[in-house]
Amino acid sequence: MAANNEKLIEQIGSMTVLELSGLVDELKKKFNISDVVMASGPAAGGSEVAAKSEEKSEYKVTLKESGPEKIKTIKALRQVITTLGLPEAKKAVEEAPTVLAESAPKADALKMKEVLEAAGAKVELS
Repeated sequence: MAANNEKLIEQIGSMTVLELSGLVDELKKKFNISDVVMASGPAAGGSEVAAKSEEKSEYKVTLKESGPEKIKTIKALRQVITTLGLPEAKKAVEEAPTVLAESAPKADALKMKEVLEAAGAKVELS
């Protein structure tokens, strides 16, 4: 079983962001999993306020709209996600809304948003 796990981890590690996002979506459908975010720690009312006041360190980056000039958006997308090939970038732009990163560090997420919006795209961080 350990060898199978290592092989699976190696395959997942070689996937692009879009391929990985598609895999996650397929797994959610297959096992009927919904997006649920649960707060850790005690369920006291005060902890909810404290959790909301904490700044997030990771963001989900979603390309909402490609903008009027798709070519500029494709180039910008390849600039911020250097492992993305031209066909994958084109597909992501054409099929917007597209999740570009599930949990990007704050600095990376802000950089992605800045570069893509400069190209005319609409990006959402959540």
